Amino acid sequence: MESKQTQKDLNSVTKEPKYGRVVSAVSGLSLGISMVVAVLLGVGIGMWLKSLTGQTWTLWLGVFWGVGGAIYNLYLAYKRQQKEMNELQNDPKYREYQDIEKTLS
Repeated sequence: MESKQTQKDLNSVTKEPKYGRVVSAVSGLSLGISMVVAVLLGVGIGMWLKSLTGQTWTLWLGVFWGVGGAIYNLYLAYKRQQKEMNELQNDPKYREYQDIEKTLS
């Protein structure tokens, strides 16, 4: 009986939330959009600098700024996700489910 209850508890934990996929998709979409916007802003600034100075290398400077901004956005999203996962792992609400997984292993 205890084994069936343990399995039922574990199934309820591993079941995906109702809107889990939607939230995950929106998060990924916003990261993608922020990366594209960063690159486009960098290219726009580079084109503006090129028209202002007449030097081609300033266009590439703007492109590199945009790509750097996109990489920085990716880094920030990674750090935010890592922090959320650490908080979830240390949450006392889920500690009992970690014990269930240990007993099943």
